[in-house]
Formats: sequence, structure tokens, C-alpha cells
Amino acid sequence: TYAWIPIVLWAALAQTARNAAQRSLVAQAGTLGATLARFLYGLPFAAAWVLLLHAWPATAAPVPPFHGGYFAWLLLGALGQLAATAFLLAAMKQRNFVVGVAYSKTDALQVAVFATLFLHELPGWVTLLAMGLATAGVVLLSLPRKAIAGAAGGARAWAGLAAVYGLASGAGFALSAVGYRGAALQLPGISPWLSGGWGVLCAQAVQTLLLGGWLMLRSPAALRAIVVAWRVSLVAGSAGALASIGWFTAFALTSAANVRTLGMVEVVFSYLVSHRFLREKLVPAEQAGLALVLIGVAALLLF
Repeated sequence: TYAWIPIVLWAALAQTARNAAQRSLVAQAGTLGATLARFLYGLPFAAAWVLLLHAWPATAAPVPPFHGGYFAWLLLGALGQLAATAFLLAAMKQRNFVVGVAYSKTDALQVAVFATLFLHELPGWVTLLAMGLATAGVVLLSLPRKAIAGAAGGARAWAGLAAVYGLASGAGFALSAVGYRGAALQLPGISPWLSGGWGVLCAQAVQTLLLGGWLMLRSPAALRAIVVAWRVSLVAGSAGALASIGWFTAFALTSAANVRTLGMVEVVFSYLVSHRFLREKLVPAEQAGLALVLIGVAALLLF
């Protein structure tokens, strides 16, 4: 089935909207506070989606038979996502933070490695080629408009601490995708819609408890900030829940490698929205990056 393709495209669009809402929260609540808003305010929407699926005749079914294996994979996904965010923040605090951000974009390639090791899902050569092209494009888009040589230390910048944090962040996001795919595979015979809906609800509940507890101890001001800015937090949470529902449903339908590769189209959406409103022209490197992402996505879809 190719139903996963429009679902991933929808998820990428919803995530673009979520990112825009989260950016406006960062100044008030910090990055971790904005991340919590996405999970916390998304929970009611995830719960409503699960209830709707159980009530809708086409998807109505008993609660899936959850077991220890399912929750182990789901916990891997939830913790991987939180760890990836933490490492990305650490990379951004480095002098060469843009290097860390660029390296974090290698998560799709790392998905191929982890999915092969843990799920025995070896991507085909077309998927690997699409991954390579799209990843190269995303890395190009992550670079600043001015070269980072000189003050940044030239080639040494690409092997420093920021690079380590960036690769660790990419590994966290890759493990997250593999964990969520692994959880879906633990529920054979269950509708992908129900599998995806329950996955979002359980994962976001775990992430809300863990991150919320951490912020309660270390940064209660961040909690107050997302309560005060509840309108923007609600937008971020609802858009985040819609995006996550799409990602989780897609993971129940196809391999993590396919989902993450096509999901890179989100970068294209983000740039189109950004430059449409800012009316900025893309520099040649950015044009090349967008072209590589589109060629990689097209190769995945056509072959």
C-alpha cells in the first residue's frame, strides 16, 4: 500500500506549522519549555483521536493487546526523542553550533543503520540513494550563508565537540524512529490507525511526565511561561499532535527508512514558508540543497 505517502506529507506539513508555533515560545519558555508545550498540550488531541478511532465504525475495535515488548520499543522511541533534543541543545551552545545542527541532520542515514541492526529492515538501494541525496541537501540548507572557516577553525570545526553532539542528536532521532516502528510491529493485525493513535498518546504521556518533572525541578519558570502563553502553546500542541499522528501511522504502514526519507520534505516546506513571508531569495547553496532534497524524495516516490 502507498497510503503512507500522503500521510507522511500531511505530517510534514503539520510539523512545519508546529515548528513555527514553537519558535515563538522559545523566547518565553526556552527550548525545553517549548518542547514540553508540544507534548503537554498535544495530549488532549491525541486522546480525542484515539476515542474517535474506537467510536468510528471503520476503525472500531477493542483496545490493542499491549505487552512488555511494545512498551519497551515505545520507551526507546520516547527517550531517544528527548535525548536528541538535549544533544541538539548542547550542540547549539557550542561556538560552532551550526556544525552540530548540520550533523544532526544525518538522522535519516542513521535510521538505515539502526533499522538494519534492530529491526532487520534493510533499505533497498533506491531508498539508500534517496537518503544520501536528501541528507546532503538538508546539510547544505543547514549551513550559514557565510563560510564558517576562519574564526570557526576551518576543518577542525567539523570534528569538534559540536560535531559529536550533533551526531548524538541525529542518533537519538534515528533511534526514536526505529523505536516507534518497532512498537508498531509488536501489534500485528491491529489497524495502523489505532496503532498510530495509541502510540502517540502513550509516547507523549511518557515524555510529558519525564520532561515536565525535570522542568519542575530545574526550571519551574519554564512551566509558568507555557501556562501564561497557553494560546500559542495550544497551537503548538495541536499541530504537534496532528504531525505525530501522521508519523506514527506511517511507521505502522512502512519502514522507518521510508518515513524518515520522505519526511525530509518538511525542510522544503519550511523554506518555502520562510522565504514566502520574509521575501528572501535563496542563495546558490540553498537552491542546490533544496534541489537535492527534492531529487531524493522524487527518487523514493518514483522507484
